[in-house]
Amino acid sequence: MLILIERERMKYMGSKRRIAKHIAPIIQGFIDSGNYETYIEPFVGGANMIEHIECETRCGSDVNKYLIAMFNKLQLGWLPPEHVSEATYRKHRKYLTSLGQAMSGFVGFCCSYSGKWFGGYARGNDNKGKPRNYADESRRNLLKQLPAIQDVQFTCHTYKNWAPENCVVYCDPPYANTTKYKAGDFDHADFWQWCKEYAKPQYNNVILVSEYNAPDGIECIWSKEINSSLTKDTGSKKGVEKLFLVK
Repeated sequence: MLILIERERMKYMGSKRRIAKHIAPIIQGFIDSGNYETYIEPFVGGANMIEHIECETRCGSDVNKYLIAMFNKLQLGWLPPEHVSEATYRKHRKYLTSLGQAMSGFVGFCCSYSGKWFGGYARGNDNKGKPRNYADESRRNLLKQLPAIQDVQFTCHTYKNWAPENCVVYCDPPYANTTKYKAGDFDHADFWQWCKEYAKPQYNNVILVSEYNAPDGIECIWSKEINSSLTKDTGSKKGVEKLFLVK
């Protein structure tokens, strides 16, 4: 039986860390019952789901090269800084390509409000009124998380680069009609078509998707109402998280 212990992890916009205790056992059940040896997350984000999954081979990809560079460098022993000033934050936002991809990934996500990619320098006080050190909090959380993701194969590319066979695939794409962590549009119709293609029997995959809604005919196998954090300006709103099984 998979038992999850709730811990602070890397803050990442759209993270599933709060509901991993509900979803991870469902995913694990498909892996175990089907004797699957490969698990794929094409939208790995902060790795807050994949860390809870047990499988012989675990693969996580993302289109943000700085995020992937950070995870790859952490696996090689890199230690993020204990403090990141606002001046350093602004410098990385302006000169991404020349200041080190791993460091920019750490600054851009871990030192930003709600983990939104360069969504504003995170600041605030703790419950005693003292200024919080978000960089150090994120550093410690990442190092706690690292043993659980040490063997994950992190790669940078779009979900379309995956052509899975005999795999369990969990997708947490940018949700339709919600705030995105990066600029650019996401073609939801193309994404669902990709899911339907690789859910065909000849590929022997299990395709699972987190979203608020799905096209007609796709089964919702789990749902829960949660508060979704957005930005320091928009605050939060309620939404019903759902897990869909594509057939």
